[in-house]
Amino acid sequence: MREEEQIIRTEYSELMQKSYIDYAMSVIVARALPDVRDGLKPVQRRTLYDMYELGIRYDKPYRKSARIVGDTMGKYHPHGDSSIYGALVVMAQEFKMGLPLVDGHGNFGSIEGDGAAAMRYTEARLKKITQEAYLADLDKDVVDFVPNFDETEKEPLVLPVKVPNLLLNGAEGIAVGMTTSIPPHNFTEVIDGVIAYMKNPDINTEQMMQYIPGPDFPTGGIVANQDDLLAIYATGMGKIKLRGKVEIERGKGGKDRLVITEIPYTMIGANIGKFLNDVYSLVETKKTSDIVDITNQSSKEGIRIVIEMRRGADAENLKNLLYKKTKLEDTFGVNMLAVADGRPETMGIVPIIRHHVDFQYELATRKYQTLLAKELERREIQEGLIRACDVIDLIIEILRGSTNVKEARACLTAGITEGIRFKSDKSKMEAAQLRFTERQADAILEMRLYKLIGLEIEALMKEHEKTLANIARYEEILNSRAVMAKVIIRELEGYKKEYGAPRRTVIDNLKEVVLEEKKIEETDVVFLMDRFGYAKTIDVAVYERNKEAADAENRYVITCKNTDKICIFTNTGQMHLLKVLDLPFGKFRDKGTPIDNLSNYNSSEESFIFIRNLGALCSSKVIFGTKASMLKVVDGSEFDVAKRTTAATKLNEGDELLFVGCLEGNETIVMQSEKDFFLRIEAASIPEKKKGAAGVRGMRLGTGDALAAIYLLKEGETVSAEVKGKECALNRLHIGNRDTKGTKRS
Repeated sequence: MREEEQIIRTEYSELMQKSYIDYAMSVIVARALPDVRDGLKPVQRRTLYDMYELGIRYDKPYRKSARIVGDTMGKYHPHGDSSIYGALVVMAQEFKMGLPLVDGHGNFGSIEGDGAAAMRYTEARLKKITQEAYLADLDKDVVDFVPNFDETEKEPLVLPVKVPNLLLNGAEGIAVGMTTSIPPHNFTEVIDGVIAYMKNPDINTEQMMQYIPGPDFPTGGIVANQDDLLAIYATGMGKIKLRGKVEIERGKGGKDRLVITEIPYTMIGANIGKFLNDVYSLVETKKTSDIVDITNQSSKEGIRIVIEMRRGADAENLKNLLYKKTKLEDTFGVNMLAVADGRPETMGIVPIIRHHVDFQYELATRKYQTLLAKELERREIQEGLIRACDVIDLIIEILRGSTNVKEARACLTAGITEGIRFKSDKSKMEAAQLRFTERQADAILEMRLYKLIGLEIEALMKEHEKTLANIARYEEILNSRAVMAKVIIRELEGYKKEYGAPRRTVIDNLKEVVLEEKKIEETDVVFLMDRFGYAKTIDVAVYERNKEAADAENRYVITCKNTDKICIFTNTGQMHLLKVLDLPFGKFRDKGTPIDNLSNYNSSEESFIFIRNLGALCSSKVIFGTKASMLKVVDGSEFDVAKRTTAATKLNEGDELLFVGCLEGNETIVMQSEKDFFLRIEAASIPEKKKGAAGVRGMRLGTGDALAAIYLLKEGETVSAEVKGKECALNRLHIGNRDTKGTKRS
């Protein structure tokens, strides 16, 4: 065969499409999504089954988590130890699971996001409910077993879970192109819902919600949109609005405090720390002045976050502010997606329960078929032994007269007497009439002599009666769906009685939070910024008391309103806006905060050349000058923009903003070049342009020359500049025309 004939030609796009679909389905079915029957993802199912195989029962000692993880990875789940241990940890966390399946011993993390200790330090065992309702009956052929990844072991395709775990514990998972997010529910309510469905399979979503009114999160909290739940549970998709529970504790002297005792389910983990930071930010950004202090007093007993309020604070408004601006009110996205019949499907609450109940009937059928087969086998043996007791003398004669076991078995099962010595022909004739089954014959041959004692025979008769009763019971269950339903319901009610717990999450219709934002009291403040870029604001009275020191120590001193904005012009032609309220307000000797941290200004890439409050800027004409001697005047109102950073002027390539100032009247402009050329012109000769314009040429520069400085001279003002060690009085310079060369000073 030629080499060309061995090449299979195919379309690359088709091959990639098929390969990707195969990969996606593998992730969906074998990794990310739970099965609707047991509500478990493969890693959870395999971990629980491995613990069952290792005999780590609820009434046995704990075993090292590392042993469980290693055994699971080696036998069933070859996808890394971190995923297995992560699943084990989650199944042991009471704040994460509605019904924890693993009893953890050691540090299994906290609700505040602390990670679990390394698996070599922690120990675990099965919970009682897990053993009874999730792993029982595995020895009764109730589920199919499939080969593991290397076909050296067998693992269950699904666990024989007797409670609707998909609803009890919910599920979270990200697959390829799809995601699942199912909230946990109350154990008692879900069991009642299942029983209701079994009694009335035509039950609709609205009727089902009389038993299961909504999710029940382990963290408690409040579901605020009860009216939306019907649509969510009907379609399997939607958004649940969650709120934390906040109580107002009255304190002495009117100093009340808000105490958060329950949090939204979405807030567990790192979001608790983020919530605390968000509250700090509300204070720092002056969104509220009612908060004095916040402390996290949470412990094993539960959540307790205390917010101290100032005297006379509006507690209700502050509570609304927390709901509006923090994670104390959040949404839980519901997408009830699970694998049903081998394919992913989004289901409402009734279809989920329908799949679960169908699975229960399947489990019960296979269980009682297995039990019935064992009881029938037991009956066969018992009837054989009872019959044998009646002809025990004959059987002993057969055994004594046989040369081997084969002869004796043939006589007992088929009445073959050849080769067997009998005491009489009568015995031989009676032996020829025996017709025991193979199983009965084996039991007779293995029977011990003490079984012939009268009491033992009596016990055998009673056992036989019990077996007959079991057979009748099992056949009744298998032949009647109604009887089977009663058996399942009885078992479910037993679980409910032992493991049921009160609801933790309140379900209600709450109004949208209305936040009454208090108007900030407008006051005069003084903006101070030193030569290092540290800025702050102080009270005007404080400035007046320290005026001499403030003027000497700070590069910029600006009196403005606390509701104003600070405009920062940089050499790159940018203007950065900064709210005065965002600046730290405090004492005169406070260090302040770097401008870099408060605005988009970056001191490593640019330098500020002019700073002015927006209020003053808007009522002025602003003059711009660049190194390339481009000048323009812009109306200050153009800089009243919403953006935190905007282009203040247009710069040609290689140019740099050198000067920005505010015009007040009959000022003159003095331009000094690097080669010591000076030109003084009237400020009025510079045309007014838009901020997006480049401007006009102010001074005609020689080759290789550029402006070194620009001075704005008020009428009658005396200003001098140093030129080669000599003072040059700028106010005495002749006023020339714009776009001329200027005069050289030496």
